[in-house]
Amino acid sequence: MIKFLDYWKYFTAVSLAVLLFGFASMYYWGHTYSIDFVGGTNLQYLFNKETSKREIESSLLSSKIQAVSIEKQEDGKSFLIRLPAISEQREVILRNTLEKDIGTKIVVIKTETVGPVIGGETLKKTGIAALIAVLGILLYIAYAFRNVNFAVAAIAALFHDVFIVIGLYSVVSHFFGAQLDSLFVTALLTTMSFSVHDTIVVFDQIRDYRKKFGSDLIEEHANQALTDTMVRSLNNSFTIIFMLLALVLLGGTTIRFFAVALLIGTIAGTYSSPFVATPIAVWLEKTKNSR
Repeated sequence: MIKFLDYWKYFTAVSLAVLLFGFASMYYWGHTYSIDFVGGTNLQYLFNKETSKREIESSLLSSKIQAVSIEKQEDGKSFLIRLPAISEQREVILRNTLEKDIGTKIVVIKTETVGPVIGGETLKKTGIAALIAVLGILLYIAYAFRNVNFAVAAIAALFHDVFIVIGLYSVVSHFFGAQLDSLFVTALLTTMSFSVHDTIVVFDQIRDYRKKFGSDLIEEHANQALTDTMVRSLNNSFTIIFMLLALVLLGGTTIRFFAVALLIGTIAGTYSSPFVATPIAVWLEKTKNSR
């Protein structure tokens, strides 16, 4: 048996360091929000000749439009242009201006517009969905294990993982231009599920030991449970991590940052189940027994 819980101070230091780094990133750099949340217009244009980002910016400014972002796509000739919300008529005028200023023909690959009201509604529904998920997980674990302390520990680990994903995604957003969109929300909810899944495996093993040997030696039971489940958890996580790494390195731009968010969440969830949720559960149980 490996006495994992003897090193809880180191686990706490690692978690705090990563969380503080993420919070600092959010404070200084923030996130780049997609039109799913703040509204706007996305235009993907294919130019029939080599075009620079500066030429597009100059033409947009002549039309008195400030682009939120302009991203060159992998094919080298198409650009994804993000603007404040504009009408279809305004988009046609803008396209004609670009063709005239740059001296090229433009093929429209994609246009989408989301108003700011719809974006705010999406953000509100996202928060409600996350809250429902947290409450459901809390109630389920409290009922399944007949132990509120286990439920609180699992939720604490879940928030640990969520904040790590949100914080580190801010770093990815700042340096690589990742946008916080509906796919990120999907990755965040998946991370919540994965985090609790691994935690339940460990807690279930602890419960079995407590039934067999009594509930007094909670720390010993937790160490034994972690020793028994660690290899299984790592094997399960590495299969997911390798798949996500392949998507990050070889996947298209549409899903690359979705895979990045899932990768961060998977690593955080693998870490938090044994090294965040379990120490908190043991501490809560020991506190309750000492009263």
